[in-house]
Amino acid sequence: MRPTEILLHPVRLQVVHAFLGGRSLTTADLRRELPEVPAATLYRQVAALVAGGVLETVAERPVRGAVERTYRLAADAPVAVGSEDAQGMSRRDHEQAFLTFALGLVADHDRYVAGEDVDLARDQVGYRRAALHLSDEETARLVADLRAVVAPYRELPPAQGRRRRILATVLLPADPPETVSGCPPSSG
Repeated sequence: MRPTEILLHPVRLQVVHAFLGGRSLTTADLRRELPEVPAATLYRQVAALVAGGVLETVAERPVRGAVERTYRLAADAPVAVGSEDAQGMSRRDHEQAFLTFALGLVADHDRYVAGEDVDLARDQVGYRRAALHLSDEETARLVADLRAVVAPYRELPPAQGRRRRILATVLLPADPPETVSGCPPSSG
């Protein structure tokens, strides 16, 4: 399944996000995490992700005459849109993808604050914006540096004292080059 097929479908994107961090989940686990998604829709989208090679079955066990499967993200599962995929997307596709991404963050936040043991300071919850003045080369270095900083933490397995946390980033130009006050447009 192409990354754009996942990204442009809000339920599939929510399901994929639930598996991030090396998690293995059953559809019952997913229903508890995504209670706003109707069961039939959830099962249909999980089946589509399995058929598309995004999810793989890691265990099966009989439960009341049925088979309960445990899934995880496939090793080569597309969980982000790369530059090649992004170039093939229309403006409308990008708008839909970003809206789906943003609504997923809102849903994650809502689930957290609806919990019974909410302590934003203890849990180090934060969201902030920063404006940076960067050339294309500096932006590429920033992205590479951020990936290098986050990479070792992504490899940490679930363990006692660890809590799954969501880190989301958005990086986009705030102004077209010709509207940057006091500076001529860059020529390259």
